[in-house]
Amino acid sequence: MWVLLRNKPFIKLFLGKIASNIGDSMYAIAAMWLVYELSHSAFYTGLAGFLTKTPDVFQFLAGPFIDRWSLRKTLMLTQLCQIILVLIIPIVHYTGNLHVWMVLLIMPIISCIQQFSYPAQTVALPKLLKKDDLVKGNSLFSFANQGIDMTFNGIAGVLISLIGAVTIYLLDSIVFMVAFLLFWSLPSFKTEEKEKKGKQTLTHAFNKYARDLKEGFQYVFQSIISKFFIATIIANFSFGVALAVMPVYADFRGGSTIYGFLMGAFSAGFLIGALLSSVAGNFPLGRTMIITYLFSAALWISSAFLPWDIPAVILYGISLIPLGATQVLLAATGQRIIPDSLLARVFSVISSLSSAAMPLGFLIGGSLGTVLGGQLVFAIGGLGMLSISLVWFIVSDLRRIPRVSDIHAEVYGLSKTVD
Repeated sequence: MWVLLRNKPFIKLFLGKIASNIGDSMYAIAAMWLVYELSHSAFYTGLAGFLTKTPDVFQFLAGPFIDRWSLRKTLMLTQLCQIILVLIIPIVHYTGNLHVWMVLLIMPIISCIQQFSYPAQTVALPKLLKKDDLVKGNSLFSFANQGIDMTFNGIAGVLISLIGAVTIYLLDSIVFMVAFLLFWSLPSFKTEEKEKKGKQTLTHAFNKYARDLKEGFQYVFQSIISKFFIATIIANFSFGVALAVMPVYADFRGGSTIYGFLMGAFSAGFLIGALLSSVAGNFPLGRTMIITYLFSAALWISSAFLPWDIPAVILYGISLIPLGATQVLLAATGQRIIPDSLLARVFSVISSLSSAAMPLGFLIGGSLGTVLGGQLVFAIGGLGMLSISLVWFIVSDLRRIPRVSDIHAEVYGLSKTVD
C-alpha cells in the first residue's frame, strides 16, 4: 500500500476520483430532494430516478469512445461539463425561474456524462500502476466508492436541511472544480495502438461489439446463468421502486435529514455486506441466498412501519447487509463458471439487464406512490427481497448450489474455456 502512496500520478487520480464521487453523491441527494421539493409528487421523483438511471443501461456504448479519446482530456471535460450543468440550477433559482422540469432535464444529461467519467477513471488506473499493484489500487477505488456514498449521502441530507438543496449545487460546482484541477495535473496517458490490425473505424468497432454482445446474450440465456443472476435483476427493480418514493417516505419520517440518513444506510449496508462476504462464502450459496434474502425482506418491511425514525433507518441498513455479501459471492461464482473469453461480454449483458430493471422500478414506484403513499410503496420494495428468496427456493438448480469454492463449471454443463 505504501508503494501506491509514493506514486504521485496515482494519488492525483485517486484524489480526483474521491472529489468527483463526493460531488456526485451530494448532487444525487440534492437533485432528488429538489424534485420532490418543487413538485411534492411521488410521480416526479420516480420520473427523476427513471431519467437518471436509464443512461446506465447504455454505458457500454461509451467504451469505444473512451478507448479512442485522450483519457486526460476526457477526465477533465467530464468534470467541466458537470460544473456548468450544476451551476445552471442556482442561477435559474436566483432569477426566480426554477421549475421542476429544468431539474429533470439536467439530471439525465449529467448521468450521461457519468457514463464516460467512471469508465475513464477505471481505464486510467492500470496505466498508472504496475500489474502487481492493480488489486490494491482497485480495492482502494472500490472502498472509496462505497465509503464516500455512505458518508456524503448522510452529510448531504443534513446540509439540505441547513442550507437548502440549491446551495448544495453551488458546493458541488466547487468540488467538481477540485476534481478538474487534479485531473488537469495528471500526466498524458499513453494510448495503445495495435499496429498489426491498424486503426479500426468507429463503425467497425461497434459492429464487432454487436457480434460479441450477441454471443454474450446467447451464452446467458442458453445456460443456468439466466437463472443464476435473476437475483440482481429483481433486487435492482426493488431498489428502483423504493428509491422512487424515498423522498416522500423521508418527508413522512421527518424531512431531508432522514432522507440523507436513509441513503447513507443504503450504502453502509452494502459496504458492510461486502466486507463480510468471505464469512458468507463458507456456507452453501443456495441456502445462503434463501435464508439471507428472507431475513432481508423481514427487516426491510419491518423498518417501514417502525414508529421510531433512527431505529427504522438502522434496521433498513441492516436489511441490506445480506445483499452486499451475496452480490460479491454471485460475482465470484460467475468468474468461476463463465469462460474467461466470454467473461466481459456475459457480465456486460447481466449489467445491462440489471440496469434496465432499476429505471423501470423507479417509474412503477413513482406511479404507485401517488396512489398508495410513500410508506407503503417503500415497504413493497422489500417484497422484492422475498421474491428472490422464493425463486432460489423453488428452482432446484439454484437451491442446490454449494459453496463458491466448490462450484465447478462442468457440473452445470458449461466449459470454463471456449475455443
